[in-house]
Amino acid sequence: MDWNSRRITAVIENALLEDRATRDATSYACIDPNQRATATILAKQDCILAGIGCVARILDVYATLDGAVTSHYEVTTHPEIFDGVRLHRGQSIAVIRHNARVLLSCERVILNLMQRMSGIATLTRQFVEAVSGTKTKILDTRKTIPGLRAIDKYAVRCGGGQNHRLDLSDGILIKNNHIALAAGIIPALERALRNRRGEQPIEIEVRNLAELEQAMGHGAESILLDHMSVDDVKQAVARCAASSRKIPLECSGGVNLENVRAYAETGVDFISVGALTHSAAAVDMSMRVLPA
Repeated sequence: MDWNSRRITAVIENALLEDRATRDATSYACIDPNQRATATILAKQDCILAGIGCVARILDVYATLDGAVTSHYEVTTHPEIFDGVRLHRGQSIAVIRHNARVLLSCERVILNLMQRMSGIATLTRQFVEAVSGTKTKILDTRKTIPGLRAIDKYAVRCGGGQNHRLDLSDGILIKNNHIALAAGIIPALERALRNRRGEQPIEIEVRNLAELEQAMGHGAESILLDHMSVDDVKQAVARCAASSRKIPLECSGGVNLENVRAYAETGVDFISVGALTHSAAAVDMSMRVLPA
């Protein structure tokens, strides 16, 4: 993750502005402007860590917004603490030494990002472990919080998942609405093959085995099996395996931790799970701030 990129900087800046972090009335009223403090970020549950790099970047962006020269800070982590590592309840994640007012003003933004990202990484790891030993890879979707997609998708990678399309320009995925407007699977594929830019891959969504046959026979380069049963997915995998052309298969819709293993054991290449980013529970973390 490039925490210095313009996109991520904008996310952090907007979060600090939303919280009016440089106008923290309580810290201004209660805390000496020159007081130094030590803040310890703690995991309050077992989890997979994601977002440790946001800490220093948030402090840097705060200094830019504040417009004043803030005191020197130091962020210390153990060498074994990094994004993707498994944390245990009560474990220290990072220690920050900085101006006390700044720490208090940035506390919520730091925790909000780290808790959300670690929640996504933790849920992703559960899905990845559930399909362990199979050939299936776990993918995310575009079902992300507006403005946070780069962060959400990075968190998926921290959990061991893989990213599907980053945005609408990142490959062709013909879904049910495209098929309806294009008057069917065959004309939709024909148009896509004719109009795609360069070597953009073409994937199409099908809802049953009859639609699978149409897609296979008219140039689909990858196929998404939408809301199909485990038995139908197994038949689809067997049908594609018997084909002279290797077509990657992805399934999605109705997949959860209880049934993901059954889907993976069909031999499907990918399983995409929207819940990784739209339903992951934030991990419980805290920041304990004491005088330096």
